[in-house]
Amino acid sequence: MSPEEMKAAAGKAAMAHVREGMRLGIGTGSTAEAFIAHLAEAVGDGLDITGVPTSERTARLCVEMGIRLESLDDVDELDLTVDGADEIDPNLNLIKGAGGALLREKIVAHASKRMIVIADDSKVVDRLGRFPLPIEVNAFGVETTRRAVEAVARDHGATGDIAIRTARKGESIVTDGGHLIVDASFGHISDPQALACALNAIPGVVENGLFLSMASLAIVAGETGVRELTVP
Repeated sequence: MSPEEMKAAAGKAAMAHVREGMRLGIGTGSTAEAFIAHLAEAVGDGLDITGVPTSERTARLCVEMGIRLESLDDVDELDLTVDGADEIDPNLNLIKGAGGALLREKIVAHASKRMIVIADDSKVVDRLGRFPLPIEVNAFGVETTRRAVEAVARDHGATGDIAIRTARKGESIVTDGGHLIVDASFGHISDPQALACALNAIPGVVENGLFLSMASLAIVAGETGVRELTVP
């Protein structure tokens, strides 16, 4: 299968976990959009669900495809969130945030009874850190915050570029919440929980892209088909 076919296969497989009447967190990114396409088809066939999007882009796509949405503030608790990931380790810890929506994605996932992550085989790793870790930061004092992230990296024995994410024209990427993204190339992360705590202790850090102990199931598509991964 091509990468796009893998994403479509993972998105389709996730539909087996969607039930009538669910309050559903809907993720951001290309793999999540493959799920949205299958969800919209089911909604068109009569499936009744309420979606809560994790980004403005996802919200626009859902509206265009006829998926009914509500604000997270109007929902007590979500039954399920389906989202993609940049990396998945053997314990289903994740790195997320390539799409710049990590803060809203984490808020929505935390508000859910259950989180399913969908991905292709390339996202499965033995240890987190091969993919740069996105960190959402306040725009005020961003260079000071970036240097503080560098200090945390040194304390954890990590080396690599730590850069403010920019668009093609060199302008900083701004998230839906009005923040910036710092991408930290830590390499292998030996202690994700300790790193997450250290990053969140930096005053300018809004949230980090380590999603720890949040996913209960990963649906992974590869050349030989789709498989499900659970926490050992």
